[in-house]
Amino acid sequence: MDHKPATIKDIAQRLKVSISTVSRALHNHPSIGLRTRMQVKNLATELNYEPNQAAISFKKGKTFTIGVILPNLREEFFSMAINSIEDTATKNNYTVLIGQSHDDKEREKKIVDTMRRHRVDGILVSISKNTDSFDHFEDLKKYKIPVVFFDRVPESDDVYKVFCSLKQSSVDMVDWLISKGHKRIGFIKGPCSMSSADERLQGYVQSLAKNRISLDGNLIVETDLTTEQNVCAIRNLLDRVDPPTAVVAFNDYVAIDAIRYAKSKGYDHIYFTSYANLPITSYLDHPPVVSVEQFPQQQAERAIDILLKLVEAKDSPTEPPTKIVLDGKLVINLNK
Repeated sequence: MDHKPATIKDIAQRLKVSISTVSRALHNHPSIGLRTRMQVKNLATELNYEPNQAAISFKKGKTFTIGVILPNLREEFFSMAINSIEDTATKNNYTVLIGQSHDDKEREKKIVDTMRRHRVDGILVSISKNTDSFDHFEDLKKYKIPVVFFDRVPESDDVYKVFCSLKQSSVDMVDWLISKGHKRIGFIKGPCSMSSADERLQGYVQSLAKNRISLDGNLIVETDLTTEQNVCAIRNLLDRVDPPTAVVAFNDYVAIDAIRYAKSKGYDHIYFTSYANLPITSYLDHPPVVSVEQFPQQQAERAIDILLKLVEAKDSPTEPPTKIVLDGKLVINLNK
């Protein structure tokens, strides 16, 4: 049995009218009488006619597809973001093509090239932790494919980006720990390639200075965000002669690894704080006592709104790049 989709030509032949008449009838053109329009639409329904998306895309110069490149969907932050992106895309009749860089800049470049060849109308990106050059995104300008960055964004002001400012919330976090009597506060820093890692550190240093607590470089350790390095970082802090009584972790996943290790070694008294405020931490016996909310849904919604406007205005004069900065919010969870 032939299940080949019906075409406008098939409908025209059955009704013995021109292809242009069928096309106009399907689009309710006023030049086509009501009787003919009803005949065309009824037969289209009977034959399960569906519009040729390739033809529509060619005519409109769009594929109604947007690309989204994320570090890893296993991270709850990004799965929450993609939900918001898909909701907005669907409401605007766009399909979402997702790629995961797994924090590999070469993989990120390949995904960008693949999406370009699939002729996506625009791309949303949260860059990998190792991305230190942006030529692969700059090249998209030649193809009139707009790019909007969110969460993990380039430092350049010459791009469209949405992100959460973390310096002040870092100050507030350390201020809060100091108000609870902590003076030796460890800091697990993220990779140097990530500007957000430095932003967190600046807030930490600023709070110590404001509260007249000397900065101890031995209390600052770094991780590449792998579980192995997270454990190594907390081990280095706890193995010191005078270990910290509180630790600021780069994000909730780093905090989870650090808390698990500390508990296994009998360090039950340490206050752990972190960033992202992910729902997953509510299932932990010992969640971070403070986490900074970074609003993944709101970031994603603002980013896709900008992208869709750029897509719709692709052939219009471009506006200066937009930078939207959300303020992080301190969320206190004192259940210990």
